[in-house]
Amino acid sequence: MKIISCPHELKEYLKNIKNSIGFIPTMGALHEGHISLIKKAKEQNETVVVSIFLNPTQFLKGEDLDKYPKKDEADKKICSISGVDVLFFPQPSDMYGADEVSLLAPKVRGYVLEGQSRPGHFNGVLTVVMKLLNIVNPTRAYFGKKDAQQLNLISLMVKQLFMDVEIVPVDTVREKDGLALSSRNAYLGKEERVEALKVSSSLRLSSAMVSRGVLDAKEIKSAMREILAPLEIFYVEILDRDFNQLERVEIGNSVILVEVKVGTTRLLDNIWL
Repeated sequence: MKIISCPHELKEYLKNIKNSIGFIPTMGALHEGHISLIKKAKEQNETVVVSIFLNPTQFLKGEDLDKYPKKDEADKKICSISGVDVLFFPQPSDMYGADEVSLLAPKVRGYVLEGQSRPGHFNGVLTVVMKLLNIVNPTRAYFGKKDAQQLNLISLMVKQLFMDVEIVPVDTVREKDGLALSSRNAYLGKEERVEALKVSSSLRLSSAMVSRGVLDAKEIKSAMREILAPLEIFYVEILDRDFNQLERVEIGNSVILVEVKVGTTRLLDNIWL
């Protein structure tokens, strides 16, 4: 596995690769969810590139940038064992200058759900993903469905800016008890982790209700909120795949999304129906 820190060096190196390139951008603290992205990329491409970059521009003032889990050496080993060909490991000074051009998230889709409680967050996400895609120039880029709003906005950016890359969604990986894998799960104490299971329980309930023929969005969301109590709830929403509000679940075109705070930790999850 080749490790490169300089964006220009990586661009030059990848210019000589004529076969397909699969790319997985990450912020480190890798887990089985990231490994599933790598596996999918290896299935579909000859060369696999992973980036590890804790992007400062997507953290708002007072958020957990300084506390975010860092496991650099373990992450390198995971990438090597998983068969990654190139690991891109830049520093903020490699990625950002003093007077930056930046992207703005859409005025509607970028400021609902997570964007409502974290205004400007998705500006930073889209800017860094644009930079990374321009550096790597991959055939395909892989993102987890757990971050559904992020996935939607990145797909929209690629479409609207006529970018030549295929965005590949990959299913959420869960612990045996249903908790969606996340680097931020490391913040949870034992009791908090038990409380966090209310998130996946609420989503299972919504799926069960739909399977019984209950499609009314208000009824489903009300039942989910009962399970989530007394957690602090940022949102429980039922949207279509373009992130428009739905009054009734549309099978094959719906996403049910939850974001809560457990202790001091934000957790988000969803299911696609």
